[in-house]
Amino acid sequence: MPARTWNDAGNDRDFADAVERLRRLRRLSGIARLMDTAIRIPGTGIRFGADSVMGLVPVIGDASGALIGLYIVNEARRMGLPSEKLAQMVGNIAVDSLVGSVPLFGDVFDVYFKSHRRNVDIILQHFGLGPDDLRR
Repeated sequence: MPARTWNDAGNDRDFADAVERLRRLRRLSGIARLMDTAIRIPGTGIRFGADSVMGLVPVIGDASGALIGLYIVNEARRMGLPSEKLAQMVGNIAVDSLVGSVPLFGDVFDVYFKSHRRNVDIILQHFGLGPDDLRR
């Protein structure tokens, strides 16, 4: 059996694809962190992000959060996730947007229902990765 080397044409392409996928996943994870868990309330385990803050602005805030969520879904589509998982991701965004648009209750809901984080976790699960695998 011949030894495999890094110079094999197939390995180079596979390696380049894996590096590109990892780069995309890190970017998506960073976006989800910014949107859902960037800020921690001192003395508590409660974390929130830009999605919760943007949700304070009626209509525009929730729509902006949904558009960012759809960007994550589109990246997942481009990476080859099956339509069932994409539908689940769109459902997460829809729940976040619809419930998040309810005054006061929706703002509290946004702090606890982290749709962007859930969607990135679906992508990571599809590729058999965990959050620790994205660390450098």
